[in-house]
Amino acid sequence: MPHRPRSRGFTLIELLVVIAIIAILVGLLLPAVQQAREAARRAQCKNNLKQIGLALHNYHESFSVLPPGWIGVDPATRSQHVDGINGWGWGAKLLPQLDQAPLYNQINFNVGVENAVNSTQRVTPLAAWRCPSDSGAARWTLNDDSNTPLAELSSANYVGCFGTLEIDSCEGQPPGFQCRGDGALYHNSHTRFADLLDGVSTTILSGERKTSPQLGWNSTWTGVVPGGEEAAVRVLGTTDHTPNHPDQHIDDFSSQHTGGAHFLLGDGGVRFISSNVSLSVYQSLATRMAGDLTGEF
Repeated sequence: MPHRPRSRGFTLIELLVVIAIIAILVGLLLPAVQQAREAARRAQCKNNLKQIGLALHNYHESFSVLPPGWIGVDPATRSQHVDGINGWGWGAKLLPQLDQAPLYNQINFNVGVENAVNSTQRVTPLAAWRCPSDSGAARWTLNDDSNTPLAELSSANYVGCFGTLEIDSCEGQPPGFQCRGDGALYHNSHTRFADLLDGVSTTILSGERKTSPQLGWNSTWTGVVPGGEEAAVRVLGTTDHTPNHPDQHIDDFSSQHTGGAHFLLGDGGVRFISSNVSLSVYQSLATRMAGDLTGEF
């Protein structure tokens, strides 16, 4: 009978070597895949801000001013009132320019954001306001200082630039007081591009804000709810700290990106500003007409 060679399989050692090689290859490939995905998310995030910038320019073209940071007037006297009617912010005013005219037309601007007639509108998720790198919830609940729920709101990762001043000091002010920042968007603002005397290409209009349930960080495109905890900060940000600062203040600009955050400038351009930017340069970018000089950023 002819001799037939016996078929031979892998030994245990050979199998372990193959598995080890595959694991090494996967370990080398996975970071590259993750980096590619994050690069795509960052590109989409940047594009979102570009679309918001285009919407702001279209709004200015129609009304000759930028939208107010948020609206707040005394219902009886129509004078300035931080916690007055109607509370809707700059993001809500931009809805028609962001192809959201049907939603805009459903909002009752004669009443506040928190009013029951706007309960569906204020929680509508909008992809244009969300950074793909941020996995926060699509909606969240705003409480008052005693932790009593006031309203459920739709999430956003982009807030307007109030400037370098503190927004918190405006809370609880009596009628007649205007919460006026040194940036482009603030309480009842009516800023024109001509008012950006520091230069449209060196003035921030909007920037990123990450969500963090652990820190209580949630922002919205809707507006200000009177009595809400850090209510105005939910739609506007300040530059008292550089992006992603370790002090982690809610009014800061921040992102889930490593090393900084995206910002929209007055000329419609979007720049990624590093966390290591000079604070003086960073704050000069946030003012509209302070006359300060902006260096490299």
